[in-house]
Amino acid sequence: MRTRTLPAAVATAALFSSVALAAVPAAADTSTPIGVDRVIDTVVDGAHQHLYISSGNVISVADYSGKVVTTLTGLSGVSDLQLSPDGSTLYAAVPGADKIVAFDIATLTQTAEYPTGDRTAPRRIALTEGRIWFGYGDQWESGLGEVDLTTDPAAVTLDLAGDHDFASTPMLYADPANPDTLVALDGGISSGPIVVYDVSSGTPAIRVTANEGGFYRDGALTPDGQSIVVAGPGNRAVTEYRLSDLQEVHEYPVKDEPETVSVAPDGTVAATALDTENTGDTYVFPGGADTPASVRNLSNEWMPWSGHSTTWSADGTQLFVLTGRSGSAQFNVVAEPRKYVTKLTADAPVTATRAKTLTVKGTLAAGLMPPAGTPVSVVRTDMLSPSGKSLGTRALGANGAFSFTDVPPAGGTVRYTVTYAGDAAHTPASASDTVAVSRATPALTLTNNGKVYDYGKNVAFTAHLGTTYSNRTVEIWADPYGADKPKKLLKTGKVDSHGNLSATVNMSRDTAVTAVFKGDSQYGARTVKSTAYAHAKIASSLSKYYRTGTIGSTRYYYFHKKTDAVVTTTMTYYKGRKERLDLQVYSNGKWYTTDSEYFALGTSGKCIVNLGHPGTSGVRARVRAAYIDPSSGDNVNTTTYGAWSYFYFTN
Repeated sequence: MRTRTLPAAVATAALFSSVALAAVPAAADTSTPIGVDRVIDTVVDGAHQHLYISSGNVISVADYSGKVVTTLTGLSGVSDLQLSPDGSTLYAAVPGADKIVAFDIATLTQTAEYPTGDRTAPRRIALTEGRIWFGYGDQWESGLGEVDLTTDPAAVTLDLAGDHDFASTPMLYADPANPDTLVALDGGISSGPIVVYDVSSGTPAIRVTANEGGFYRDGALTPDGQSIVVAGPGNRAVTEYRLSDLQEVHEYPVKDEPETVSVAPDGTVAATALDTENTGDTYVFPGGADTPASVRNLSNEWMPWSGHSTTWSADGTQLFVLTGRSGSAQFNVVAEPRKYVTKLTADAPVTATRAKTLTVKGTLAAGLMPPAGTPVSVVRTDMLSPSGKSLGTRALGANGAFSFTDVPPAGGTVRYTVTYAGDAAHTPASASDTVAVSRATPALTLTNNGKVYDYGKNVAFTAHLGTTYSNRTVEIWADPYGADKPKKLLKTGKVDSHGNLSATVNMSRDTAVTAVFKGDSQYGARTVKSTAYAHAKIASSLSKYYRTGTIGSTRYYYFHKKTDAVVTTTMTYYKGRKERLDLQVYSNGKWYTTDSEYFALGTSGKCIVNLGHPGTSGVRARVRAAYIDPSSGDNVNTTTYGAWSYFYFTN
């Protein structure tokens, strides 16, 4: 028996004598990672609120939250665990060392060990007064043995199976409430029976045996010790058999292959199933076999298919379930296992029109349904009620369905949340759905789109906002071209009585300016953009000329025919930027381009280029610098042409 009967047990049937509709505080289930490998067995120590978990070569000692507080190590392939009836000693089967060991619960130190014989490999144990019964061996070499603790030293006896030849190591169960009875399950073969022994004489005698399908996964005795509840074979049910004649008493249906079973001190049966379809893995039968199970889905993986990994707390108020695989095991605590898990759904329209009626529908589902008329509360959350506004309660129909209508006063995303408070027999549940409720589109404009400005000019951008409901605030942002300048909030504020808000931008670069209205409960958010362009700043000068003069109305720089003309350009700098120099010569009344070439700017924006000399007199020429977007290496400014500088070569 893996849990001990307490003096005060709750009558299971009383749970269903009435269904209270008032809300009750709900304890939360928890799931905590726990560093154990494949679980073999789990027993509960109520006095210290510990669980002992055997896996690999270790017994992990965990508290009720799943925190491992210590480990007992050096146990080669430790298997079955049993707590003595007085709670003072933990016994462990250690098949890898051919022995059974005992630990003092108060100190968690080993106090005794009982060798069972070379290559016996004891895996299963059960306790009766003064005796440790153990199942040992492998396949058809299996048997039943005894450690008699009433002798000093303790005496070990093998080959006590009587007339039955076990096909696998027998799984053993005993309970102080029925001290003369030992139950063995032959679980390794389809023809393996349940065998009930009378051990009152100290030597097992078969009282009754029955083949119930073999391949038993797990078992647990009822608190009075008069029945055994068996998981398996894979018949999609957990079955209770009366020990006096092994007649079936109850069948507890589960959807998939049952894996583990545990019985609480009040007789409540809990079981886990393999759950290959991930629809529910943990079953609790609060009202016994004749009422539906409360089903929880504790894991998205298949449930562990070997080992006793489900057990009740000593007082029967919590259920502990270990799920997952090695390296990813989870310790699950079901805080109110006898309550039926409820699931609530809510379905609202995808879209709706503000100030028009919409309908929200939904259902509440549970293994045992609350009665028709049970209320669920409704809350609407929107821009006018960001913390939520109660819409009262709605009553469940006979099939758990509900519906309600509402006229949303605000547009935007509107959330409807439906909550079932739970009751003495059901867990709380909540569900919500959202509706995109339409809002009017506000008028919003922004000046100066597409305009071009001189470098450095301060330009006012004005946003104009049309009719809205409650929000009159506009933001104006500037995003200068170039990766080195971040987007910047220029101004935020309420528009004036004419609906206008202005902000100034210094046009040193092309700039995208946006006006942003974030909307209100009746008008949607809107953003408009205006892109304005800025010229680059360009200045050029010639050097090495000997005088200036005019030809016609144009001013010229005069150079000797063998003196190089040098042009110095200063341009607004940007990383990687180049200027373009255009050189033209005058002939027969027209200007002809002789060269057009790009030159990199220094980090100061300056570039000096030697234009050379013609070696003959009478040559008229002109030169200019230009920034060409994007051929100059970037797109930060708009294309800009500098002024022409005219020069003339003489003797």
